[in-house]
Amino acid sequence: MSSASHLPLPIVISMGDACGIGPEIIASLWRREAPREAVVVGDVAVMRRAVAMTGGGLAVLQLTSLAEHDRVPPRCVPVWQPEGLPAGLGELPLGQVDARAGGAAALCIDAAAAQVQAGRARALVTAPIHKEALHAAGSPFPGHTEMLQALAGGAPVRMMLANEELRTVLVTIHCALRDAIARVTRASVLETVRITGAALQRMGIAAPRIAVAGLNPHAGEGGLFGDEEIHHIAPAIADARALGLDATGPHAPDTVFMRARRGEFDVVVAMTHDHGLIPVKYLGVEQGVNVTLGLPFVRTSPDHGTAFDIAGRGIADPASLAAALAMARRLTV
Repeated sequence: MSSASHLPLPIVISMGDACGIGPEIIASLWRREAPREAVVVGDVAVMRRAVAMTGGGLAVLQLTSLAEHDRVPPRCVPVWQPEGLPAGLGELPLGQVDARAGGAAALCIDAAAAQVQAGRARALVTAPIHKEALHAAGSPFPGHTEMLQALAGGAPVRMMLANEELRTVLVTIHCALRDAIARVTRASVLETVRITGAALQRMGIAAPRIAVAGLNPHAGEGGLFGDEEIHHIAPAIADARALGLDATGPHAPDTVFMRARRGEFDVVVAMTHDHGLIPVKYLGVEQGVNVTLGLPFVRTSPDHGTAFDIAGRGIADPASLAAALAMARRLTV
């Protein structure tokens, strides 16, 4: 808590891939709402370029520590630049995969998470990274979720995407579909349901109604179209119910999301990445928020990627980033 203005601890926003739209949507967010409690963890030159691309009119102020966030003047984007960022990031070509941008994005995520874990920030919001650039930089992680899991000591985590109409949590995330099917086990489904139930209770839902989707068409149709429901998913649901969780299913994946949207369930647990994310994204990526469940700190992010095809044009919509920041605020009140 600042003695000067009594602002709470800041929420840190990692800048994302310098060649994508992450810096642009951050600059546009400040232009729209100038969040007093947020600080960008990133490269000052990249953020100044992003401000210029989105219309100018904002100053970019480099902080020496997050503790200075309560002294940032209006219409000013505060940036804490971690040590080790390479020179010239603000001159990288936009809309292209670059290992330097991937490495810088990873460094910013690492530094931002460390600030939250050290108690100098209260939550982390991550702007989009590019997985190919991350890989080119030598990172062993396929995405944010796996990286943050490692930084938090390896605790089991799950990805939840949410908007005002639907929440969905994934059993498997960034892997080939054939590998995802093999990872749908009684243990992994139960762990997902348990993490989901605990997270929604922390969000204020006392007894979450958890719908568990099947893996196969029609949830396997009694084994006619696959037996994962019989051998893994249904037993995991029974285990969850024995623990006192209101989990039901396996429900047919092609209809359960409509039922949840109509209010029958509080959340849907889906077996694979696309099963769960297509329904949420179809409702509008501009309002979707990615929340990592199971971490010892709050992490949210926009529900979209780096959008290399429009990077540098200054037209990227910051609505999903604004929703992610709003979610981080609500979860840390």
